[in-house]
Amino acid sequence: MPEQRSAAGGPWLRLKHLSFSHGPRVILKDLSLDLFPGRHYVIAGPNGAGKSTLLDLLARLRRPLRGQIELKDKPLEAYTSLELASAVSLAPQSSKFDFAFTVREVIRLGRRPYLGRWGRLKPDDEIIVDQVISTLHLGRLAEKPVTNLSGGEAQRVVLARTLAQATPVILLDEPTNSLDVAQALDLMGTLSDLAAQGALVITVTHDLNQAATFADEIIFLKDGSLVAAGPKETTLTADLLSLVFEAQAQVRSDEFTGGLALSFRRSRMPSSETH
Repeated sequence: MPEQRSAAGGPWLRLKHLSFSHGPRVILKDLSLDLFPGRHYVIAGPNGAGKSTLLDLLARLRRPLRGQIELKDKPLEAYTSLELASAVSLAPQSSKFDFAFTVREVIRLGRRPYLGRWGRLKPDDEIIVDQVISTLHLGRLAEKPVTNLSGGEAQRVVLARTLAQATPVILLDEPTNSLDVAQALDLMGTLSDLAAQGALVITVTHDLNQAATFADEIIFLKDGSLVAAGPKETTLTADLLSLVFEAQAQVRSDEFTGGLALSFRRSRMPSSETH
């Protein structure tokens, strides 16, 4: 098992021998991991590695076959739905809008765990909604029906609703897939800022160069198993990347970004398979 870091106050999320199956297919196998506040974790790995399933388990959208998840030393299943919604938020890969709510109305839904006795948003809630709209540059769309949005615009609304929930644990599944370059950089920078302010942020992404720039730690999954976890300086290595993705990898310092740059090329087939 990979060596894990320690931190004052202990982990906020603790995964203990977590396993999950879908019918006969084993998706996650005996996964143990400690995740700490103030860190931006990126979960990476090939398709079918179990990344999205892990987020669903952390959000209690699925239940593990075996093992346990603890949130702040309390089993996840012991939380009420309202308690969990105040502690953990999830931005899924995609979300379909069936009703013509405005963008602002959808983002306001992120404040539902904090509604007062009369089920109304307080002035402080509206301030948070306005801040999120500004952060994700949704001002010109705020009064537009979500059913009239492009794919990228709709994805930003999903992300805004998640950030408006203002939970200490934030889960995001491929959040930059439909975003343009500037929007993706802004979002990943925002997530790293939230982690620096004390949140525990967990992002699934296939964009390893984004991970190299914005993550604090990388978690590599392959075939449902944990391959490596730790600071990006020790996990983003050519050997480990080649092992996980079965492609030749190169890691180098990037003066432009001030971080690491990753490159891949197709592995050559063994000589026995070239004839």
